Amino acid sequence: MPIITDAHCHFFSAGFFRALGRELGIDGQAEVEVPARLGWDAPGTDEELADRWVAELDLHGVTRATMIASVPGDEGSVAAACARHPTRFYGAFMFHPGAPDAAARLERAFSDPHLRMVCLFPAMHHVSLDDPRTDAVFAAAAQHGREVFVHCGLLSVGVRKKLGLPSRFDLRLGDPLAVAALAVRYPQVPVTIPHFGAGLFREALMAATAAPNIRFDTSSSNSWLKFHPGLTLPEVFARALDCVGRERLLFGTDSSFFPRGWQASVYREQGSYLFSTDPGGSVPGLAPIPGTQAGTR
Repeated sequence: MPIITDAHCHFFSAGFFRALGRELGIDGQAEVEVPARLGWDAPGTDEELADRWVAELDLHGVTRATMIASVPGDEGSVAAACARHPTRFYGAFMFHPGAPDAAARLERAFSDPHLRMVCLFPAMHHVSLDDPRTDAVFAAAAQHGREVFVHCGLLSVGVRKKLGLPSRFDLRLGDPLAVAALAVRYPQVPVTIPHFGAGLFREALMAATAAPNIRFDTSSSNSWLKFHPGLTLPEVFARALDCVGRERLLFGTDSSFFPRGWQASVYREQGSYLFSTDPGGSVPGLAPIPGTQAGTR
């Protein structure tokens, strides 16, 4: 059996639901009431959610997963999960470069050995990739030996739609070519562009060609294909593998909430595009998440 590592999962903690509750005007117990409105399970404590994720990964034979704290300021939840299960989780956190306490918060996060990757959402937070505050994030990542994830292209947050919350995103700010300019400036920083650029596939391929420290993750349903008439998912994988190679393509599912849990359907759909058998009969694993090695088990 090949080793399965998942480069893109969201850790929907109690802190995540409390942040949504504040937008909804819920006072108290938002970590229970908000999931109830969505028909989801309440997360419990960070440690309880971490344990549930480990059981879920075990059920599906997943060795390790990147867990993303999915609202700014919630990085402590993923740090706690990684501290509890350090061999199973790779810690990442959403970050707002324009927040008043951004510099201090980033320094604290990067000082935690369990938080390895900072996740930027320029369209969501209205901070351009050309902004000096974004450059400062890359500079800090270089200084601390951390990684940067940048969401580009189409951005749609399903939980906000379900709750009727506005999504005032500026899609003009998520340009993979602007990511390339930063990646070239900081060649020692591994940079991940999720979802093959989420509709900006051509630009993502150009960016990764210009900057060899850019990788793609394959996560989610890749519904952005509807913006590329005639393009199929097998062709996306073929072109990506041709441009960046297997070592720069990271398998991910975008799994997030329970009871749905880990999205095995994404693995079933994508696995055949990433696996291959050599003449000796061994099956190389999917591209590893940062800090892991591909292989078989």
